Amino acid sequence: MNGLFSVENSTEVGSVRKKVRKEIKKTFAVESFDLEENTFEIPNCNFLQNSSFLEIHTQNDFLGYAFIGTAPSKTDSFEYLVLLNKDLVIIKAKVLVYREDYGGEIGSRRWLSQFISKDSSSKLSYGGEIVPISGATISVRSMTSSINHFLQSLKGFEAETAAP
Repeated sequence: MNGLFSVENSTEVGSVRKKVRKEIKKTFAVESFDLEENTFEIPNCNFLQNSSFLEIHTQNDFLGYAFIGTAPSKTDSFEYLVLLNKDLVIIKAKVLVYREDYGGEIGSRRWLSQFISKDSSSKLSYGGEIVPISGATISVRSMTSSINHFLQSLKGFEAETAAP
């Protein structure tokens, strides 16, 4: 893992952390929870510059996982969050920080809803399962490839954690 919330600007770190916690509270309908770094390594690639893979726990229960990724855009990068249930199925996707002047449409709930219910058996493709957005081509390709890389990497996690 490359470290939790590893964005360059310290103000952005606080903003990302706050947004992640807000989305977890809303999605899992909990007020109090802990995030624990999972030791499974999601390798970086051209479309995934940095990431954190976290477990979400309440005092008495394991709720699911949070994946925070940094993907490249046209001239910068952006952070996004993917929340998964216990079965490693995506239940929420959200762009946390987008730094470009154009292409911010990738943050729309409607566009992001395309990732819901995807898992490690899903093969995402730009222009296939994932609809392009005019003016956001680079960011859409980047996020699609980044999430696809993450989902494919989960096959190794599932193999490691499978019951013998």
